[in-house]
Amino acid sequence: MTTLLPKLNSDLGELADRVRQSLVQVSVGRRGYGSGVVFSTDGLIVTNAHVVSGGRGHGSHTNEFQVTMPGGTVVKAVLVAKDDGIDVAVLKVEQPGGQPAKLFPIEIGDSRIRAGQWVMAMGHPWGVAGVAVAGIVIGAGPDLPEAPGAGRDWIAVDLALRPGHSGGPLVDHHVRLIGISTIMAGLKVGMAVPAHVIKEFVGKVFGEDSVAGGGDLELV
Repeated sequence: MTTLLPKLNSDLGELADRVRQSLVQVSVGRRGYGSGVVFSTDGLIVTNAHVVSGGRGHGSHTNEFQVTMPGGTVVKAVLVAKDDGIDVAVLKVEQPGGQPAKLFPIEIGDSRIRAGQWVMAMGHPWGVAGVAVAGIVIGAGPDLPEAPGAGRDWIAVDLALRPGHSGGPLVDHHVRLIGISTIMAGLKVGMAVPAHVIKEFVGKVFGEDSVAGGGDLELV
């Protein structure tokens, strides 16, 4: 027992550090911010559609997105695609000076998980960088009680998401992306868009070869 908690703390800290290599902050003009996760080596970022929607004025075609990369560098980003129905968006960051940065895309896991599994959500709540919260999966699928949007797939987790967690990664104990944090549906019930929904969306927009995770994604 004397070594169990130190080992657990060390393992959790290492897991969080690995996720932070792929975690970004998305700033939407002066209207707010959220989180995102590096999805490809050529600068594609996955986040929530509601995170980026605040930056597009009525009738405006300009984007005012800034992305703070894991190393602290702030770069411009453009909106590539979004789907308000599933609350998923993809940004592409502009590399400073045209020089490609070293990016660490997150590995995509299996979001068809079972109740009782342990998961970790990471983001930038209230602007505090790289915050981790952990919890247990309550359930997953389209028919969860209290889930918003009838017929939509969700992951419900026993943890508290805060403003700024939206768009951030929900990962399993292998540091694989199983969803992106989206909303709270009740007291300590966080909801995430499952990774397979994200993969299907990216596949429709960029082609099926782009959803393996860690590869270069190109428009089709």
